[in-house]
Amino acid sequence: MIIVENSRDLFYDNLERKKMPSKKRRRKEERPKIHPKNKYSDNPPDFALLASLYPTFKPFVFYTREGRPRIDWTDFNATRELTRVLLLHDHNLHWWIPHGQLCPTVPNRSNYIHWIEDLLSSHIIPRDNTDGGNVRGFDIGTGANCIYPLLGASLLGWSFVASDMTDVAIEWAERNVKNNPNISELIEIRKVKCSQNTLSPEGLSGESSYSEEREGLPSSSLDISASEDKSYYGPAILVDVVRDGETFDFCMCNPPFFESFEEAGLNPKTSCGGTYEEMVCPGGEKAFITRIIEDSVVLKQSFRWYTSMVGRKVNLKFLVSKLREVGVTVVKTTEFVQGKTFRWGLAWSFVPPAKKIVTPHVTEKNILSFMLEGIQRQFGAIHVLQSVESFFLAGGASCKLNASSFVVDITASADHCNALLNNDVKYIDEVASCSNVQEAPSNLCFRILVFQQIPGTLLVKGSLQHRDSALSGLFSSIIQQLEASLRQKFCKGKTGTNYI
Repeated sequence: MIIVENSRDLFYDNLERKKMPSKKRRRKEERPKIHPKNKYSDNPPDFALLASLYPTFKPFVFYTREGRPRIDWTDFNATRELTRVLLLHDHNLHWWIPHGQLCPTVPNRSNYIHWIEDLLSSHIIPRDNTDGGNVRGFDIGTGANCIYPLLGASLLGWSFVASDMTDVAIEWAERNVKNNPNISELIEIRKVKCSQNTLSPEGLSGESSYSEEREGLPSSSLDISASEDKSYYGPAILVDVVRDGETFDFCMCNPPFFESFEEAGLNPKTSCGGTYEEMVCPGGEKAFITRIIEDSVVLKQSFRWYTSMVGRKVNLKFLVSKLREVGVTVVKTTEFVQGKTFRWGLAWSFVPPAKKIVTPHVTEKNILSFMLEGIQRQFGAIHVLQSVESFFLAGGASCKLNASSFVVDITASADHCNALLNNDVKYIDEVASCSNVQEAPSNLCFRILVFQQIPGTLLVKGSLQHRDSALSGLFSSIIQQLEASLRQKFCKGKTGTNYI
């Protein structure tokens, strides 16, 4: 990631200007900046309005020559007050942290919550109905801010166990929970016992702070070769913290990204706090998330989904490879793009994927895609493209392959859809199955593209051409069947990336 001045300023500025892109920006391909379910997707924070409503925030707001309201991102008090008023104004949450603790940006943290919401609602992984439909999460290293449990509970009614190791983090997390009695019963704060191997910075106490938030720092430009062989050693993460018999729908983590304060201090353009324990661990995020993976091998199906934020794309590739080695059943990745800050989400599971169920509204998207990872060396994009064509021809659909563009255009009737799905898709009473829609005159028309990502990894993207077709509700199920077929043929012994 390229380091830029005031990355958070740019993030909020991008939100404010999303409806008025410059000519230069219009020339570039649009990239996702914020989750569509995020409260701030269409209504970015209005600093001027917040200043008029909250007198304690007003002193921190100034105006540019163009009249745009701004705050000084290098002022911890300003960033903390912004977070406080956003949580109060938009989420009705009462919140505070002491000086030096990590101060989160609310829109960014909401993105992670909504991505997990997508994972849970996708039904890729079956759900145990014995809990009455309640969602239970585990926040690894919740910090004094306790932001993920507060947002998850207030937005979606989820319950949480939130862990941390320092006395200050536990004390303030508990305060933030108790100060919101409407959701306090949904959140348990759990103290992690510190082992003898737990490190703290030489000459500093366990609560010393550093003025930097992890999100504004480089994601891939640093040389990490020095940490290749470093393993995590420190307090327990999941094993010995999760109790016998406990089950969760997911865990989430904003890990310590860095190996040292020196590494963490490369971008002094923001000041959102952060203690040593929040920012640093031996081996950095790579070692920390590797330990989560190792713990997940022990706990297996105690969690439906294991997830973590990842700060560097090079680490993401290593971690996905690690997940293949341990035999997970599903791997999902996503990219969070906000302003000039890039982060990645990584999710995996040991639960066998559920059999797909077609519903009348199974898809509301025109474009669906999935990753094929761990492809055997003798196969390339052209082989996958030819298999796509063969898959649909076997169902009787009409196909037009363009090898130079790596594209297959498909036209399928109701009979063709039925032939593709009837062996693998389970129907429920109220759905319109293929036989129900055979009277519709329109066909299902879509395009499949195959892209080379990195050696051994391909992106397969399906694009629905006519969304108003009577058969469009079957689009995602057909793409899921295609994914299963391709994974079986090209990714033997490897874990593919299931589609949402």
